Amino acid sequence: MTHVRLEHANITVSDPERTARWMNKVFGWNIRWQGGAIHQGRSIHMGEPDSYIALYGPKEAPTKGGDSYTHINGLNHLAVVVGDLDAVETRVSEAGFTPVNHADYEPGRRFYFRDHDGIEFEVVQYD
Repeated sequence: MTHVRLEHANITVSDPERTARWMNKVFGWNIRWQGGAIHQGRSIHMGEPDSYIALYGPKEAPTKGGDSYTHINGLNHLAVVVGDLDAVETRVSEAGFTPVNHADYEPGRRFYFRDHDGIEFEVVQYD
């Protein structure tokens, strides 16, 4: 089989610009593209040269879903691999989010946090 990789994920957020700002401060990601999107919405692509997260904001204010772990098509969390877990945790806290569920496990360390839209992120550093 040829090499297969995930290029991007597309998530709905309440304010793409706000989410893009904290992603830049916390992860150092930059805007790869931004513009109009489906249903007269707006998208901002944040990430690295070979992968990104598309932040979609609909024209009308989106509604909150239920607990992602209890319904089909829920997004449980997005995981981001970093080189310095402690430094990223500091930036997560400075952005106003609360790191939780810290764990050391084979082969690395991790913590989770939820952003202002309740989207859960896992941050992991592999040894």
